[in-house]
Amino acid sequence: MLSVAQFLMYQGGWATFADLVRVVSRHAVSKALERGEIQRIAAGIYALPGLPADTATVLAYDSVLSHVSAAAASGLPLLVAPEKPHVMVPPHRRPRPGPPAVLHWAEVSSDERRERITSLSRTVLDCSRMLPFAEGLAVADAALATGRLHVEELIAGAVALRGAGCPNARRVATAATPLAGSFLESMLRALLIEAGIEGFEPQVLVTSHRFRARVDLGHRRAMLALDAEGFEFHGSRRDFAADCYRYDELNAAGWLVLRFTYEQIIGDPTWVVANVRAALAQRLG
Repeated sequence: MLSVAQFLMYQGGWATFADLVRVVSRHAVSKALERGEIQRIAAGIYALPGLPADTATVLAYDSVLSHVSAAAASGLPLLVAPEKPHVMVPPHRRPRPGPPAVLHWAEVSSDERRERITSLSRTVLDCSRMLPFAEGLAVADAALATGRLHVEELIAGAVALRGAGCPNARRVATAATPLAGSFLESMLRALLIEAGIEGFEPQVLVTSHRFRARVDLGHRRAMLALDAEGFEFHGSRRDFAADCYRYDELNAAGWLVLRFTYEQIIGDPTWVVANVRAALAQRLG
């Protein structure tokens, strides 16, 4: 006969009391609680100790993971991880005791209710409503890059929005692209958009008779390339040599390459924008 803990393990770490007593006795559940083998998350909900905070919170509030918490769970990039889980509860429901959380009241679909997480499009739009433009754009770009969300769907959802944050969400949806190569590239592109700098395209392919290379953001007319450099470093002499070869070839082909680090893009955006403006002025005469 299965123990209470074994049954919960087979169920993914949690189960309702009704499900438990179909397999084990009420006495076994009580004893497992006394021994600390299981924990009571909410009325009628039991789980193994160490259940992820997001899961425990969703169960405690009988809710759906949403906003930045849903983005994180979906593998979308965030500049700052949420301090507390964000969950969506049915409208007009009275607050109930539970773990620390940020509660949002709204209707959810049957699919969202079943999966216990908001849909990808809704997650992106909710993040775009609450996050600064650059961070919302990074989330949207990453979602589009998965191929599970399309630009037309995102724009249609943004147009249908009502309430707080709609202008920012619509701006994000209009600017988002599946072509962005990284979170940092999206943040850099957002700086240019907010500064009114036009003409840069993501992942521009530069070719010459000798080589082909992609740049994170390229201005074709100015032949100006911007690369967003993350925390990665060259692990071998071969990698370092290939990087030097790439940049030398780009410069020899007539392209000016500006490389911006995470610290510069996130910590000193004014300096980044000023350098891009200066380079554009120089290149365009």
